Amino acid sequence: SERGNISRGSGRGRSRLPAEEPDVGLDPRTPGSRSEPKADISVNRNRSASVCLLFCRWAQFFIHPLMIRDAIDREVEAVDSEYQLARPSDANRKEMLFGSLARPGHPMGKFFWGNAETLKHEPKRNNIDTHARLREFWMRYYSAHYMTLVVQSKETLDTLEKWVTEIFSQIPNNGLPKPNFGHLTDPFDTPAFNKLYRVVPIRKIHALTITWALPPQQQHYRVKPLHYISWLVGHEGKGSILSYLRKKCWALALFGGNGETGFEQNSTYSVFSISITLTDEGYEHFYEVAHTVFQYLKMLQKLGPEKRIFEEIQKIEDNEFHYQEQTDPVEYVENMCENMQLYPLQDFLTGDQLLFEYKPEVIAEALNQLVPQKANLVLLSGANEGKCDLKEKWFGTQYSMEDVENSWAELWKTNFELNPDLHLPAENKYIATDFMLKAFDCPETEYPVKIVNTPQGCLWYKKDNKFKIPKGKIVVLFDIFVNILTHNLAEPAYEADVAQLEYKLVAGEHGLIIRVKGFNHKLPLLFQLIIDYLAEFSSTPAVFTMITEQLKKTYFNILIKPETLAKDVRLLILEYARWSMIDKYRALMDGLSLESLLSFVKEFKSQLFVEGLVQGNVTSTESMDFLKYVVDKLNFMPLEQEMPVQFQVVELPSGHHLCKVRALNKGDANSEVTVYYQSGARSLKEYTLMELLVMHMEEPCFDFLRTKQTLGYHVYPTCRNTSGILGFSVTVGTQATKYNSEVVDKKIEEFLSSFEEKIENLTEEAFNTQVTALIKLKECEDTHLGEEVDRNWNEVVTQQYLFDRLAHEIEALKSFSKSDLVNWFKAHRGPGSKMLSVHVIGFGKYELEEDGSPSGEDSNSSCEAMQLTYLPSSPLLVDSTIPITDIRAFTSTLNLLPYHKIVK
Repeated sequence: SERGNISRGSGRGRSRLPAEEPDVGLDPRTPGSRSEPKADISVNRNRSASVCLLFCRWAQFFIHPLMIRDAIDREVEAVDSEYQLARPSDANRKEMLFGSLARPGHPMGKFFWGNAETLKHEPKRNNIDTHARLREFWMRYYSAHYMTLVVQSKETLDTLEKWVTEIFSQIPNNGLPKPNFGHLTDPFDTPAFNKLYRVVPIRKIHALTITWALPPQQQHYRVKPLHYISWLVGHEGKGSILSYLRKKCWALALFGGNGETGFEQNSTYSVFSISITLTDEGYEHFYEVAHTVFQYLKMLQKLGPEKRIFEEIQKIEDNEFHYQEQTDPVEYVENMCENMQLYPLQDFLTGDQLLFEYKPEVIAEALNQLVPQKANLVLLSGANEGKCDLKEKWFGTQYSMEDVENSWAELWKTNFELNPDLHLPAENKYIATDFMLKAFDCPETEYPVKIVNTPQGCLWYKKDNKFKIPKGKIVVLFDIFVNILTHNLAEPAYEADVAQLEYKLVAGEHGLIIRVKGFNHKLPLLFQLIIDYLAEFSSTPAVFTMITEQLKKTYFNILIKPETLAKDVRLLILEYARWSMIDKYRALMDGLSLESLLSFVKEFKSQLFVEGLVQGNVTSTESMDFLKYVVDKLNFMPLEQEMPVQFQVVELPSGHHLCKVRALNKGDANSEVTVYYQSGARSLKEYTLMELLVMHMEEPCFDFLRTKQTLGYHVYPTCRNTSGILGFSVTVGTQATKYNSEVVDKKIEEFLSSFEEKIENLTEEAFNTQVTALIKLKECEDTHLGEEVDRNWNEVVTQQYLFDRLAHEIEALKSFSKSDLVNWFKAHRGPGSKMLSVHVIGFGKYELEEDGSPSGEDSNSSCEAMQLTYLPSSPLLVDSTIPITDIRAFTSTLNLLPYHKIVK
């Protein structure tokens, strides 16, 4: 079973990466974000019959699965595509390498991804019938008495019980004991463990991971000893491991604990890992970094568990549980269903979240096993290239194995000295204790209202009158160099972070965004802390060097992913005056000085416009204090002229334009193909029609391009709102080991041609069904305060201020006819259509090098020059497309569309 939650106290909180470009597909309810299609079992009463039918169909998967042979073959291709997508992931590679260290024959050492080789080619060579083996697997493991089921709905419990009994009682029970692996303990009690592994990563990164394999800890869920330990190990405040390493400029981040996935916690063992992102200097001193970790753990072992800290963690978790926001029903039922496999009845809802009992002996037992002699070290770095003579079988990870350096191994066997700079955290002053709801001090409103408007800034405010929880969000727009500010805040703001006072600093395209969220009782303290550090911004040369070096790695790691490079190329073509990620990378490589940064920050703070939104359990008077604090503390002048919050977008010429570039990671077979149709500066009604079009397109697009053509694992159409200019696109993630990108492009065109015929033949009933479905999506109540705030903030940050946008979109949807949809699609596909294909080409036999030979796919190296390599069209598309072989030259000849906001 997979669990996505990482133990708290493990470096959680803020993203330290540059913000991605704003152009994304659109969710029906939240402008500016695309959500993946999900199956949701929660229902309305007037849909009872259809939902009951859905249950029946779904239950047949467990009762009488079809398992059609050619459908199995297609799914094998989907599994293989998923595996190919996973191969360039350092996290997946490290996990697979770690599993390979287990004792021979232990389940932890198995290849747990699967691919075409293991599921099709190898069985065929060995005369194994995959279809028969699949049925055997289903009969052995898909048995009713192994299963748990959770259903969430507005129906009554009696109705749900009746449905479940009628529909699911037919699932067969094989009568066999539930499989148990508890006898296979100590999988890593082998000579291969307690070594130093040097690994060559895909990304540019230095990282040290220290791992212990402990006895299974699941039975101690009421104490959660690993949670207690990870809270301390992952602490970022004074006296912590990370605080010490940051001061030495050796580390940037630290994550510690047990991820609670089936791989990290099961009936055979539990893992405890500490993973540290190192600087260049930290890589050179990685043994000293490991020694710091061991010193901290020895200090914890010597002091023993402390009840004060346990109760502090317990209180924070209690607060979070009792005031948690409603989660996505799909995620909730999935989590509950898994909890039923892991906890007794009384703890289904709380077993994975709360600390119930303080048992210092249980914590001490786990803590005392975290000694150097039982630790395994993995050191990731590009500097290991050429030094690693071993290769992991499934992911091709290059690595080497060696004993820990003798001087360190001998030191760690002794009673080594503790580090006086390492100590337990002080009492947390940010933990909320006042949960009273505020009284209204201004008229109640449905949407945010502007309560402050001056040349220096403005503030939008809405008192929460719906969710009635003691939380608030403050979102403020600024512009500053965010990475060093975040680094400076990391230690002083950490206690607030673990007390559920979240903050996020995002370097937006047109300013810095500061988001603060949490219990309103102590929220002003955190907000003021951030503004204080902004006002007194400073940096040492060592920190400046450390952050700029890490930023180079960040840009590099973003660019070597085909999907993000494709987005960067597309937006570089469309948005005039945009700095691409490659431009940013080159600017850093050319060199920047601390003096130039400090000069920039001083100039930045001298003139500002501050715009904010305060929403939640906060009065209007308290809200105005937030803006007043910013203005008083920063003491800035107003901007001399209004600054746009958008890029201008180029108008694509008519025709099909093609930009093909080579991926930057020579070891990655993955390609990305996006075909984009530009619509233009459109009205809100036309935007809604585009949404409806894409909604009609989703299912047939997936069916044709993925299910039938098996072109790739990620296949989706989406709306595009690029700085106010509309369009739509179809994207396919494929592999150069299977397809040429131009073949995929042609298949997308084939799908769009068939889709035109499909919507022309659409019945009025089918059209109205989709319209009703989209209206229902837009009418859905917000499940938590964050959803409402995100939607309102998008209106503020784009300076559109159409807070009742959903109501206008619903009215527009009610006016559409089928002919509107068909004519809209045809208009974008006709002779005057403005079409752009962006291909990022992976490495594999179906893609040729410049000399005409198949491109290689075994190298782990990446293009250090970080420049776009344009590729020519093949005979397949050369006559039907206009090539783009120099983006700047191409866009310099194009007209610029006027700034546009979708508000009418």
